[in-house]
Amino acid sequence: MKTARLFKEDVYLKETDAEILQVSAGKEGALVVLDRTVFFPTGGGQSCDTGYLGGLRVKEVYEYDGEIYHVVEDAASLSPGDRVHLQIDWERRFDNMQRHCGEHILSGVFHSLCGGVNRGFHMGDDYMTIDISLEDDPSFTEIDDELLSEAELKCNRIIWADMPVVSRHFDSREEAESLPLRKKLSIESDITIVSVGDINNPSDCVACCGTHPSTSGQVGMVKIYKAEPNKGMYRIYFEAGQRALMKYRNQFNILTELERDLSAGDDDVLHKYEALKDRLAAAKDEVYHLKKALIRQAAEDIKGCSDDFIAASYELLEPGDFTDLYKALGEDLPKLLALIHSPSHTAALFSASPEINCGKLIKEHAPESGGRGGGSASNGRAVFPSGEALDRFIEVLKGVCRNE
Repeated sequence: MKTARLFKEDVYLKETDAEILQVSAGKEGALVVLDRTVFFPTGGGQSCDTGYLGGLRVKEVYEYDGEIYHVVEDAASLSPGDRVHLQIDWERRFDNMQRHCGEHILSGVFHSLCGGVNRGFHMGDDYMTIDISLEDDPSFTEIDDELLSEAELKCNRIIWADMPVVSRHFDSREEAESLPLRKKLSIESDITIVSVGDINNPSDCVACCGTHPSTSGQVGMVKIYKAEPNKGMYRIYFEAGQRALMKYRNQFNILTELERDLSAGDDDVLHKYEALKDRLAAAKDEVYHLKKALIRQAAEDIKGCSDDFIAASYELLEPGDFTDLYKALGEDLPKLLALIHSPSHTAALFSASPEINCGKLIKEHAPESGGRGGGSASNGRAVFPSGEALDRFIEVLKGVCRNE
């Protein structure tokens, strides 16, 4: 038995009736084999169709050993010999058609512009990639921004020209090789060749088992995001069709918000953004030096106190600054030092005394006030749910130091 692949003859056929030939159990659900199907199985870098089979949701379709299996969650109501109605998710199918055909056009453009050969293709959720190997034209050694812009424009001109996209099926390799193929064939029989434009001078012509629209104009648009070196090739990140439109609609909305916030337009938004970055860098540098001065002053204040236990509270110094303050004290460290960040109810403990174990103090007494934290003998940190809880912990530490 072998399922008739109706999508090979008509990619716009959205539904049909079919006979169930086999129902079996699989890891992901029930596996249904039909005498005919409109569902494209995963293959050629393209994800499968989804939809409905006899009212049941088809969540995956794959090919194994020449047969197509439709995966449904529960096939208790299905039996061999039953007639069922099939219906694909057309939005998913057309999305795949736009993206896959966009990849063909872009790959063909890179081959014509710089002799780039597509050695890898991936259709991801957020973008597509192709791996271009510069091997057919030795005059090109890199894909730079100028070449990317040229490729993108040429690709979209092919789309705007609304060229025919034709799938031709051949029984043998010899027959298929009569066409001007972009890439050498790796299979011997049952070959489908997809061409874009006039077959005598095509924009692309290559073997492919995927689904494609009947004209290039239906791709809508192709947008290249970036290119980067990858394993001796160049990986091109791009998108096509409605996904490219949605991506750039979102980015346009973000840009509009930035322009509004910066009181800028398209022509000066980058200039104003750079000016804002410069001001922020200057402000960060100023804060850095002010904080260093504050740490030096705090250290002097602590050095002037002779108590065995010192608790100092700060709002402008962050918990991350307390280590710098501890280092600034040098040898002038009390038996136990508690540095407190008031807004976050955080206490950092420091001690050089062999009689005091900061981590042990936190472990034994912080939970009594609802605190949590830990540390080593010389330092530790605990966070409390409120200022009152932190104050109770500090009172406990005062008692510990008095008793030591």
